[in-house]
Amino acid sequence: MDVFLSQPTSHDHAPQPDHVPAIQLKNEIKARAATTDEPSSSILHSALRTYPISAAGQLPRSNALTLTVRRQRTAETVDANGRLPEKLRKTYRDEDFILHEDEHLIILTTKNNLSILKQNKHWFADGTFKDVFHFSQAVWRQVQNKGLATKYREDESFRLNIKKLIVLAFVPVGEVTTAFDLIVGQFDDDTDDLLDYFEKNLDW
Repeated sequence: MDVFLSQPTSHDHAPQPDHVPAIQLKNEIKARAATTDEPSSSILHSALRTYPISAAGQLPRSNALTLTVRRQRTAETVDANGRLPEKLRKTYRDEDFILHEDEHLIILTTKNNLSILKQNKHWFADGTFKDVFHFSQAVWRQVQNKGLATKYREDESFRLNIKKLIVLAFVPVGEVTTAFDLIVGQFDDDTDDLLDYFEKNLDW
């Protein structure tokens, strides 16, 4: 095997010892970000206390240092398989916190939380579901095309069932057909054309 060694090069700039503290500072910030749950401000404040004044000219901007903390933490939010690491799968009370996880969806809750929800008749929820915007539009167009727009406005039960069809997008792929069959049984006979559209055009 051949080995190639480059010859030493002559430096054309003066030594820059002030760069060393800046490098050490970044390394310290990265190490603490990776091993603690401290807020970014706390990590930076602690690390900067021992930073030499003489190297102030090499000090990165505070927003760059904050970004260093975030990048370090972002890099470790998933494991090699793209799944949440063990430390994020449990609550502080050591309860399992992941109800379902696949490449498209994560459902976060505990069995205790589910039992509390089960005991309450009314749930008030908030969410932003940008992922199904176009799907929602497609469903609404079919409601209109099948002459069901008036029924949608006037029939609360029908309106709710249409919303159930839309949220099929969040059901695990292997369970979509079962969920669809459960929903279909709640529709009136005058909606058969709409349901036929779903069965023929959607790739389960």
